[in-house]
Amino acid sequence: MRLADFILRDMETILVQWEAFAATLLPAAVGMKSLALRDHAQQILQAIVKDLSTAQTREAQVEKSLGLAPVPIGASETAAQTHALLRARGGFDINQLAAEYRALRASVLRLWMDECQHDAPHPDDVIRFNEAIDQALAESVGYFSSQVDQARNLFLGMLGHDMRSPLQTILMTAQYLTALNAGDQVSVAASRLIRSGARMQALLSDMLDFNRTRLGLGIGISPTDVDLEKLFADELDQLRAAHPDCRVDLDAKGDCRGVWDGRRLQQLLGNLVLNAIKYGAPDAPVTVIMTGDEQNVRFEVRNRGPAMDRETLHRIFDPLQRGLNPEDSYSADGNLGLGLYIAREISRAHGGEIDAWSNDGETVFMVRLPRSH
Repeated sequence: MRLADFILRDMETILVQWEAFAATLLPAAVGMKSLALRDHAQQILQAIVKDLSTAQTREAQVEKSLGLAPVPIGASETAAQTHALLRARGGFDINQLAAEYRALRASVLRLWMDECQHDAPHPDDVIRFNEAIDQALAESVGYFSSQVDQARNLFLGMLGHDMRSPLQTILMTAQYLTALNAGDQVSVAASRLIRSGARMQALLSDMLDFNRTRLGLGIGISPTDVDLEKLFADELDQLRAAHPDCRVDLDAKGDCRGVWDGRRLQQLLGNLVLNAIKYGAPDAPVTVIMTGDEQNVRFEVRNRGPAMDRETLHRIFDPLQRGLNPEDSYSADGNLGLGLYIAREISRAHGGEIDAWSNDGETVFMVRLPRSH
């Protein structure tokens, strides 16, 4: 008997075994009734039968094996994708999801082999069935992962938003204690709270910005008429105060006024300069060079120090990257590794671009901002 016919004939037997296995996937399966345990299994099997019954060229087989199977125009979610969505919402993990397909593959082939005791199973059916299971598994895993990622990012976004109010209260209380002049011990403790709170606020802002970009919302900007030279001078003054042992120079030429989000561009510059201070030579200055022309304003952040290799440059703007060495990822400086990633997203939000190069002991980050976007 051909496999497609066998699946249709023995559908209920296969579903009973699917349900029995799904019931063992604890703790997610606790209390689930038969309908929920079987969730979309029949539709998945019907899709597999349709695939087995459809003529397939050698070229189509190769494309499917490479994950290039064509998707019907206007197709909605497949049964495998819907199954993944409901399993994710039901508390199953990705290993349990994959285990269902592994058990289904073994169950169907074992039952079919028992049916074909005296006749050799058709080899093409085995190949096509494994292809169809792999396709369904790939659809489920991909959809499951995207759902989990989205849920995590939404959770982190809401958590970050809800943390802002109590953190602001802590900072305001610490500032109030400082203003009371209630003694050196209180003032020192309050100052420590203010510094720690400001650091937490910066980390929180980075996390919220990161989540906006992962949810496809991009970095939020509010453009107004700004003088970028003045804003950058103010930002660098604050950085010099925070890092008195580091020299930071500003060289501006041309018209640097335009319509941009000044606060965001100060954040972009700050991220680049802090990166240069952290990884540049401690005895060499960090130089910011601004140039305004008719169409764009460009600025560069330059620092002396070890040159970055090509691989590091290739991933330098990726999120959760921290520096030149693997051990930087475990530093205890409170750095999430999002500074350069957020800098890139801010430049993109303004229709601009950011690039980096490193040679001869100098590293340069260059940002181009168009005047009209």
